[in-house]
Amino acid sequence: MDEVLISDEDRRLLGVWAADCAERVLPLFEAKAPGDIRPREAIEGIRTFVREGKRTRVLRSLAWAAHAAARDVGDPAATVAARAACYAAATPYLHPLATPHQSKHILGPAVHGARASELAAGDDEAGDEEIRWAIEHAPTAVRELLRRMPARSPGRSRLDTLYHRLDEALRR
Repeated sequence: MDEVLISDEDRRLLGVWAADCAERVLPLFEAKAPGDIRPREAIEGIRTFVREGKRTRVLRSLAWAAHAAARDVGDPAATVAARAACYAAATPYLHPLATPHQSKHILGPAVHGARASELAAGDDEAGDEEIRWAIEHAPTAVRELLRRMPARSPGRSRLDTLYHRLDEALRR
């Protein structure tokens, strides 16, 4: 695979979008675990990175803490909402490689946000709305970065389908 250069500016633009996507579904987590601030702190951490531009050990810890919150909450929609926050906080750590795995990290906050919405609503329409929002609000840098990576395949699961739909739309 060819190397894809990811600039600090790309990471900041991606971080804004990722935080916005994750924040849209954060209430789904907070409704089930009102005292657990780990996903909110992860989103605040990525916003700090966007302002200050420094990848720190603290930010990585915040991402892992949101991941742990996803394991602890015990509600499917809340679990996936916390994963969206984890993916958002991890965006500054993207590797400059053109791989499907890296595109998964780029799209993760939006896709997990969409899936959390679906699980909370009990239908795919809520997820489709989140995907539309993510497409409309994706910065050019995200689109350009994805175009330099291999396209995602449709896969078999609903998450795979959401990844594929978002990836395909952002490449247009």
